[in-house]
Amino acid sequence: MSRAANALLTVADLDVAIVGDTGLTHAVKRLQLAVERGETFALVGESGCGKSMTALALLRLLPDAGRIVGGQISLNDQDLNQLSESAMRGVRGGRIGIIFQEPSTSLNPVMRVGDQILETLKAHTALRGAAARARAIDWLRRVGIPEPERRVDDYPFQFSGGQKQRVMIAIALAAEPALLIADEPTTALDVTVQAQVLELLADIQREMGMAILLITHDLAVVRNVAKHVALMRDGEIVESAPADVFFEHPRHPYARQLFDAIPTYEKRGRPLAGPGVSEVSATPRVSVTAATSVLPDSLPGEVVLDVQDLLVHYPIRKGILRRIDSWVQAVNGVTFSLRAGETLALLGESGCGKTTTGKALLRLVDGAKVEGRALLNGHDLLNAGRRDLRRLRQDIQIVFQDPFASLNPRMRVGDILDEGVAAMRPDMSMSKRRNRTRHLLQRVGLPVDTEGRYPHEFSGGQRQRIAIARALAVEPKVLICDEPTSALDVSVQAQILDLLRELQAELGIAYLFITHNFGVVEYLADRIAIMHAGRIVETGTADAVLHAPEHEMTRRLLEAVPRLTFGATAADHHPENPAQP
Repeated sequence: MSRAANALLTVADLDVAIVGDTGLTHAVKRLQLAVERGETFALVGESGCGKSMTALALLRLLPDAGRIVGGQISLNDQDLNQLSESAMRGVRGGRIGIIFQEPSTSLNPVMRVGDQILETLKAHTALRGAAARARAIDWLRRVGIPEPERRVDDYPFQFSGGQKQRVMIAIALAAEPALLIADEPTTALDVTVQAQVLELLADIQREMGMAILLITHDLAVVRNVAKHVALMRDGEIVESAPADVFFEHPRHPYARQLFDAIPTYEKRGRPLAGPGVSEVSATPRVSVTAATSVLPDSLPGEVVLDVQDLLVHYPIRKGILRRIDSWVQAVNGVTFSLRAGETLALLGESGCGKTTTGKALLRLVDGAKVEGRALLNGHDLLNAGRRDLRRLRQDIQIVFQDPFASLNPRMRVGDILDEGVAAMRPDMSMSKRRNRTRHLLQRVGLPVDTEGRYPHEFSGGQRQRIAIARALAVEPKVLICDEPTSALDVSVQAQILDLLRELQAELGIAYLFITHNFGVVEYLADRIAIMHAGRIVETGTADAVLHAPEHEMTRRLLEAVPRLTFGATAADHHPENPAQP
């Protein structure tokens, strides 16, 4: 390879197989790449393409069923495949660090964060005792954790999502590795925290001269930080080029299809999911409206949801008797209205109260004090009795961010969909309910045998379709979508957005779309409400809020959004230092 001469890491003909009931499945095939010292190399692709399996293979951390069946992995001209397991323990964390996508599952919940940094220091450096603790505190300071001398003794649950990711970065960099593998490090973060994390990595990269292997499906992030890009599909790299060349003149049709699937303001009213972009193991769409035509913009109808001065306060209890000492004001006077056939996007940083607002409207906030008024078609949601609330919930449903966590793993999909219909429509016969279930599954583009299978048998995008079908089963007037596409690939996200547009045009459903993804908002929203510290600080049409923001928080969010530009404008946009976002 032409890049191999200056490479810190070279991978040649890597072949990774998974042992299954039907034999070997090749997850990574003949993979070749070279990461130079001090550069950011982006490995991009969709779920199931082999990105994360490649990262695990580099560190010899494959699952039990995984095998490296061919190829060579060299770090500073040393073949890692030939090292003993004890020698590899010196490489992991010492010469190669890794940041995983979800810090909550990567951090030990019963260990103080300082002790978790000390583990790395003790394993890979000569520091011990007070010197090691001082270095751990210094790393927390370097990654931007306030009051590191105090917080070094805190547990992971005492940190926010963005802070936990910073702690993960401190652990990964504690031994000052030559190579950092960042596996989807910002996917679950809001735009401002994402920008902070990327800037932090860039600063440390410049300071240490470290190479970064960035694994992601967020092409806008790649455009802003990477020097070189490799695109994976079905276990193989189908295109590899300098970042400027990749974004200005993509050679492979798959790259161009992914670019077309990215939601933007300019694509409003047009389909995103073309025929060439589909999720792994997905079936062809039954409904082809969005894939073949531009849906007409329908005018919003009557107000279906009216929220006035919504308050959600959580008690802080102290003492042996657990008496209420004070209150956390999660939502503090939120007011908005939503019309039939309209999409209102609720935007803001993590912790601003977006999700709490949605859950409060469905009466899903246990132990909180909820006040204010919320009228659904004129009926009081917040003060309805059990029987009335059950009836009202037929008209307001929710789709959560993680469909796997919200679907009962022990129930077949058909039973999951039937459960809601049986509860809300006891007058409907079993045969009618079964026909309705099959129609819903067909409507959201799922295979005919879906009703007899379990949630774990489906991909992430398919599970989100199941969650949407479940919400639609009772024919709601309002659908609350809580980050429904944040963890999905570009093409699967495009399919879900096309589906939501179709359903709204056909059924006149009103969407309260809770998200931090500005691309989705630009593409889908009719109106936007910006939340900050439990309050809505700005609201207006999508065009007005996006192009003439009035509040400082709105401008701050917009400035933090990574933009994907092409052609000559992309070259102007791309920074001189490829590591600087």
